[in-house]
Amino acid sequence: MNRKLVRWLLLLSVIAGIVLAVVYRDQLNAETITQWVDNAGIIGPLVFMLIYIVGTVYFVPGSVLTLTGGALFGPLLGTFYNLTAATLGATLSFLIARYLASDWVARQTGGRLQQLQTGVEQEGWRFVAFVRLVPLFPFNLLNYALGLTRIKLSHYIVASYLCMFPGALAYTYLGYAGREAIAGDTSLAQKIQIGSVALALLAVVIFLPRWIKRLRDKKQV
Repeated sequence: MNRKLVRWLLLLSVIAGIVLAVVYRDQLNAETITQWVDNAGIIGPLVFMLIYIVGTVYFVPGSVLTLTGGALFGPLLGTFYNLTAATLGATLSFLIARYLASDWVARQTGGRLQQLQTGVEQEGWRFVAFVRLVPLFPFNLLNYALGLTRIKLSHYIVASYLCMFPGALAYTYLGYAGREAIAGDTSLAQKIQIGSVALALLAVVIFLPRWIKRLRDKKQV
């Protein structure tokens, strides 16, 4: 079997996976993921991370996965699992775009691809850090689009991991806070405290991109 045929088969499998993920996205919810993880026993965290990685490649909304990770594993381990799996999934999407699906990704991104390429050529890893902190592009599509730029893989991975951390922490804690609010084994004071921390983290994530964008605009003036 020649390399071109293998490439097309892999590309078709990715596209088919994306279509299935879109069609059945309502069934891939927190309850279903929780059941799969619980049934996996001691390897539950690995199962969750695998689901997250595959979900990232197939355009499953990252917010659903991250909130579920927080509810399942708490704010500390949940953040680690979510962030690591999101980075691995983003890296896999990046490699698929770079070596398998460049034409398809270029069509999906349209004129925005040129903007990304120009940004990477001018600023390198700093541009990747910026678009991770300031969500100008949809997360799943951005992973593929960046694969068509000249950014080094190592720079992409490190910038993605570090700069996705604030959002991962906030949404993980929000998932944890939601679980604690529903559970009946915590006091009202504890629930209020947990909820306050979650809202504070979410506020930081909402306003941090605006602050970074203002600093960036001032430097360009």
